[in-house]
Amino acid sequence: MKHKAGFVNIVGNPNVGKSTLMNQLVGERISIATFKAQTTRHRIMGIVNTDDMQIVFSDTPGVLKPNYKLQESMLAFSESALTDADVLLYVTDVVENPEKNMEFLEKVQKMTIPVILLINKIDESDQKTLGDIVTKWHSLLPNAEILPISAKNKFGTDILLKRIQELLPESPAFFDKDQLTDKPARFFVSEIIREKILLYYDKEIPYSVEVVVERFKEDDRQIHINAVIYVERDSQKGIIIGHQGVALKKVSTEARKTLEKFFDKHIFLEIFVKVDKDWRSSKKELDNFGYNPE
Repeated sequence: MKHKAGFVNIVGNPNVGKSTLMNQLVGERISIATFKAQTTRHRIMGIVNTDDMQIVFSDTPGVLKPNYKLQESMLAFSESALTDADVLLYVTDVVENPEKNMEFLEKVQKMTIPVILLINKIDESDQKTLGDIVTKWHSLLPNAEILPISAKNKFGTDILLKRIQELLPESPAFFDKDQLTDKPARFFVSEIIREKILLYYDKEIPYSVEVVVERFKEDDRQIHINAVIYVERDSQKGIIIGHQGVALKKVSTEARKTLEKFFDKHIFLEIFVKVDKDWRSSKKELDNFGYNPE
């Protein structure tokens, strides 16, 4: 049997379950998944290997109309996923308006590669409603295969994986067979810290935050990590730290627990908070933080 390999890119609007699906398909916790929209900011690859196959999954930020430069970069990551896919997974759910972000959907309509439309969260719907949703999507993406799933409950994901395997082109592997992702360890440290911020702070605070790992020193027994949380305002710095440092201590403790599970080592974690005024609107700062999609 000849070797198959290809890029399977996951796109869709915010908060439809793309990251949860990615983690289920890869079998590892690659993307942070929270109940808040715009959790994913980068394009993140997760690689599934067998002896005769390599699937390179790619999670992307939710498609949105940009209000500042960070969101422009996030949209560029999503649109780049349309250009190099061998199979495209377009994720929606049972509650969103199918005609939301038609401009992006029109680009999907023109694609000649296989497109699988995934209607997620079907456990939150009934049969009749689901039938109406399928009919609507069939009119919008007539060439797409439609598959109802529940990523959270792993319903339909095995069928999806089997179909992806059938659609993959014959090709040598693109990455080493022992490689799980294209991102370095530091990236996952910053993402795990940012996940805790998304979970523990309200309103605009999580979206004004960027996390940078300044030190990552590993030995056989432990990893010593220094990280900086950047915010845009002095007032946000105060909220992140909290009264007598309680809020930051909670984030640090929860992040350390998750990091110890992730790396299977003892973690020594120090987190600092700094102000970088209006970083989300500065091309220079966004480039420094790795938001250049090119």
